[in-house]
Amino acid sequence: MLKALPKMAKAASSDELRTGFEEHLEQTKGHVQRLEEIFESLDESPKGKKCVGMEGLVKEGSEVMEEGFEDAVLDAGLIGAARRVEHYEMAAYGAVYEFAKVLGQTKHASLLEKTRAEEKQTDEKLAELAKDINAQANKEGSEEQQETSKPGRKTPNRAA
Repeated sequence: MLKALPKMAKAASSDELRTGFEEHLEQTKGHVQRLEEIFESLDESPKGKKCVGMEGLVKEGSEVMEEGFEDAVLDAGLIGAARRVEHYEMAAYGAVYEFAKVLGQTKHASLLEKTRAEEKQTDEKLAELAKDINAQANKEGSEEQQETSKPGRKTPNRAA
């Protein structure tokens, strides 16, 4: 996500969405620091296998940016991709939070729960942004269908 978020921010046409991605990038850096703190206290390396699930979600987000969508249609796609990532992260942090609780690692559990809560907050912000952006994307899509003379613009056949 540290690599994907700047690309998503750059691709976003909505200033509010761009700012949201930039803020989440800073927040994600804090998440990494928390994880490093947990691993250090356990005398373990934070390096591990690449998460193929997350890698797939990030790839899907990249594909949205490569489709040639513009304006609100692109933003709607970015929001959909970002929300899928947020849900994956919330599930992962929720699972390790429960493990930490069972293992009596209350400090670790607290750090993990804080991160999970921030991911949920980000998802809620994205959901709120989606209301206006999806409506605008629908309007742009309807206008494009009426003006078939505009080359290079695509609208999705499915919701982001």
